[in-house]
Amino acid sequence: MKTVRFVCFVVVAFLVAGTARAGESFSIGVAPHTSARVILEMYQPLRQYLEKVLGKPVEIVTAPDFDTFARRGLAKEYDLAVTTGHQARLFETDAKYIPLLTYKADFKAVVLVADAGPIHKPADLKGKPVLGLSPASLVTLWGLHWMKNNKLDTSTVKFVSASDSVAQLIIGGDAVAGFTSLANYQKLTPAIRGQLRVLAESKPMAGRVYVLNNRNAALQKKIDAALWAFAATPEAKAYFTANKLEGYRKLKAGELKEMDPFSAEVRKVIKNSAK
Repeated sequence: MKTVRFVCFVVVAFLVAGTARAGESFSIGVAPHTSARVILEMYQPLRQYLEKVLGKPVEIVTAPDFDTFARRGLAKEYDLAVTTGHQARLFETDAKYIPLLTYKADFKAVVLVADAGPIHKPADLKGKPVLGLSPASLVTLWGLHWMKNNKLDTSTVKFVSASDSVAQLIIGGDAVAGFTSLANYQKLTPAIRGQLRVLAESKPMAGRVYVLNNRNAALQKKIDAALWAFAATPEAKAYFTANKLEGYRKLKAGELKEMDPFSAEVRKVIKNSAK
């Protein structure tokens, strides 16, 4: 019986991790900053709350990587998208999504190395394997810029699907460094985190931003009010605490526009992958 339940869960997770199903449901697309299973669990309280407010089924969907997520967002497959600032800006400029809010906690990218390893300065990375998430992820784009600014060859960068994979591969000696978000680094278990060290850290950037598909513009006030009301619930507060997000906040004037250089990189990645 346990095996059957597990198989059913995997099948459901796989289906939900794909594109949004057609019909009357309201889809929330969440960028693949962690596994599909974790994303589905994290956003269940919000899904359930919005179902009550909207009076229709709400589903959480994601994608296998940031590149695919960006393409699906630009194709307007999501009713509401939750993604890092550079993709939120791309969705706003290229697909007319409406920015709603973000999280209070600073979003930073970090370069991780093995704590007991030989890497102590950027130059030590020369010619050595480095890990990033997909080419369209904000932490990877920041990391590539950081490498170029330190006169390092970015051709040594390889891509993996999840931040916890980055940590494990560095500890296992498969790479000497990797890019991830500060929040995902902090969420690692103490045993894993204790084997790693932060070599470099970005300035605060626009983190995960909620953007609304403009086909739902008539629902903007209702959804915006629902998000702020949800933030006051015990379930939301537990989510904010567990993920060190500190709650919601309004976007600052020009905050997403600052992401233009990174959103341009995503546009380029998508264009090149289509060739």
